[in-house]
Amino acid sequence: MTARSIEGENPLYLSQAKIYSGSTSIGPMITPMWEIEEVNDLGISAHIQRDTEMVWQAQTSLGALHRTFEDLVSYLFRCQVFPDGVILSTGTGIIPPLGISLQDGDVVTISVDKVGVLSNRVVGIPLNIHETTLKSGRNS
Repeated sequence: MTARSIEGENPLYLSQAKIYSGSTSIGPMITPMWEIEEVNDLGISAHIQRDTEMVWQAQTSLGALHRTFEDLVSYLFRCQVFPDGVILSTGTGIIPPLGISLQDGDVVTISVDKVGVLSNRVVGIPLNIHETTLKSGRNS
């Protein structure tokens, strides 16, 4: 997920808008790219459910990416070695309109054909998570 409020402040904040505690989920299993035929044809759907209401939904395919998976993987491995493997996260290519903001308790579901479905409930976190972590005695 991307924190649009951070992203909108300044284009230089793009990485901070995408990398924060709870921003990424993986699972419940990983399907290697080479196990799927025609990976660029896979359909992707996403939706946000708030209580009993579907507040947003959309579909796309991996074919909508500007580069093929093969190109992305080739570029990734040009200067890096990943002896234990690597996860290539491209984003979904599906962006809710500006009026849609996630709320505590919303359920975000993303489905990729031949890969699976991932659903997560949004949990609000304190604005100063570092201070809260220090008070709780956790060190992560």
